[in-house]
Amino acid sequence: MQSRKQFFKIIEYTFNDASLLNTALTHRSSASDNNERLEFLGDSVLGLVISAELYKRFSEIDEGMLSRLRASLVKGETLAELAKEIHLGEYIQLGGGELKSGGFRRASILADTFEAVIGAIYLDGGIQAATTFILSKYHVRLNNVNPAEASKDPKTRLQEYLQARSLPLPVYTVISIEGESHQQTFTVKGQVEVIDHEIKGSGKSRRIAEQQVAQKILGLLINAQ
Repeated sequence: MQSRKQFFKIIEYTFNDASLLNTALTHRSSASDNNERLEFLGDSVLGLVISAELYKRFSEIDEGMLSRLRASLVKGETLAELAKEIHLGEYIQLGGGELKSGGFRRASILADTFEAVIGAIYLDGGIQAATTFILSKYHVRLNNVNPAEASKDPKTRLQEYLQARSLPLPVYTVISIEGESHQQTFTVKGQVEVIDHEIKGSGKSRRIAEQQVAQKILGLLINAQ
């Protein structure tokens, strides 16, 4: 595992209480004292900070659009990308089984740990410290937010794309549900006629997983044009 000092430099925050960071980086497969509660807290803090920032930036759009913009920014896929950008997987404490199966690369673990780090920063330094961290990591994404592109969710946009070309609609199938009832991860596969292989996605609900699959399919179709 990499040094904590190196991690402080990457996240541009130094903890007063290092035990909070230790807990934030401890996956449930490694210890009973793990990051699940901090993840819960970090999820709420992240939602608040992003909501406030969108509210300030886009005074002309309604609450429905604000909600869709927020959802696009705090979804698991985005969180996993942010976690990779700060090399978070190198610092997560995993149990033997998760370590052997490459858990430090798993999107759901990366996303959950990123939220736990936010929760830890909030407890250690307050809302201002958490806000500074979040906005610094989201800077590029917030600057690239386009309300017009977020008016419809990926499943709707994919459906309209296929219908406009008289193509069959996608078929979504749940292939696995993992975790306890309060902390489940759904994995879904999607198939469309014009792509010769299955596309998979995962999330904390079937809807989130299906939206992720739809987004991936859309990307492949648009790039193939």
